[in-house]
Amino acid sequence: MKIERVDDNTVKCYISVEEMAQYQIEYTDFLSRTDKAQQLMRDIIKQAHDEVGYIPPKYAFEMQIMMVPDQGMVLTFTEKDPIDFTNKENVEAFLANLKEFVNRLIQHKEKLEQGKAANAKLPGAEGLIGKGNPAGDVLAGKERPIRIKEIIFAFDTITSVMDYAEALPSGFKLQSALYKMDDVYYLYLKQGSENYENFRRAVAQGVEFGRHFTDGEGCDEMLKEHGECLIESRALRHLRGEK
Repeated sequence: MKIERVDDNTVKCYISVEEMAQYQIEYTDFLSRTDKAQQLMRDIIKQAHDEVGYIPPKYAFEMQIMMVPDQGMVLTFTEKDPIDFTNKENVEAFLANLKEFVNRLIQHKEKLEQGKAANAKLPGAEGLIGKGNPAGDVLAGKERPIRIKEIIFAFDTITSVMDYAEALPSGFKLQSALYKMDDVYYLYLKQGSENYENFRRAVAQGVEFGRHFTDGEGCDEMLKEHGECLIESRALRHLRGEK
């Protein structure tokens, strides 16, 4: 493993394909927080301490996982600075962010309940395709002048996300990222360079395995800000185990 200190709060660890085979570990072990993943993280932290003087954070830290085709995996650890509650501006900013976060959670819960109610009335995914929709939108009941090109699905388990990824043709060129928040997995899809019919197909299958959470340009901003990024890019390919 190669350890690199990016700055005072960030450390990167490069794990080769050979080392992944040696540890008998996959990126999904980190997503599911298996015992193997936790042991490897302890080994990484120890090696980082020995090589670059890294000291495990006293407070929370973020970990991002990125697969590098034909090379292996990169883990990035970023320590979060504690909030200085003696500073009035910091406290006000913290409370404002907390209020916004709570409001988003309330909206999230309402969307999930609405999604459950809608799915209970529909015989299958075809009910959400919106046949004959003059706007050409993917989801039925939406009267918007443009087609959506970005969407987020919510899944209760990582297995459901992986099953969905396996169900899609490997040739799809959709942009995708995987997040986790409050024990729910969120898969962000963007049409990208893929044709719209294939994007429609991906959306249709998405409601068979998960729940429509939200859509529209920039719909992933909330997840970037409040969620935990598990796979930053090409999530569908990584979930299928492709390089």
